[in-house]
Amino acid sequence: MIRGERVLFRSISLSVRPGEALLLRGANGAGKTTLLRILAGLTRAETGEVTRAAAHHWVGHREGLKPLETPRTHLKLWAQAWGARTGIDPVLTRMGLARPADVAGRDLSAGQRRRTALARLLLEDRPVWLLDEPYTALDADGRALIDALIAEHRAKGGAVIAALHGEAGFSGTTDLTL
Repeated sequence: MIRGERVLFRSISLSVRPGEALLLRGANGAGKTTLLRILAGLTRAETGEVTRAAAHHWVGHREGLKPLETPRTHLKLWAQAWGARTGIDPVLTRMGLARPADVAGRDLSAGQRRRTALARLLLEDRPVWLLDEPYTALDADGRALIDALIAEHRAKGGAVIAALHGEAGFSGTTDLTL
């Protein structure tokens, strides 16, 4: 993949099996987000191909929460779009968003907005999670919650590909440095 005149990466081959996690590592600008976007189908690779054998969730840097949109409304809209059967209130509770569920996005903390974006993972069961810096803006409790969600997802046979700068709070991973 080329950005401007700079080659970000080439000749990458990767796969994840059920229960596995792959961590993308590298300096800022190394191409971690670009690779995740290619895997999600949001950016086209210049050459090669991506084979997606399973449905995926994508949680990028931006939470996708509008300034006047509440966590409850945000999750209801996604649940309706996907035809999800999961109830919104249990997801809000699990993600620690029950109290600010009806607070406008502009009035939420960065961590609450991040939890709202990550809550979409629980609305519909999808085998692959593509996560770009999932710990961003989260406190210790939020990080522990994400670690638990990832562990549960993997225990059920789900796979995770995540871009991280720091240490992962989950084990049994493979690292790919760009």
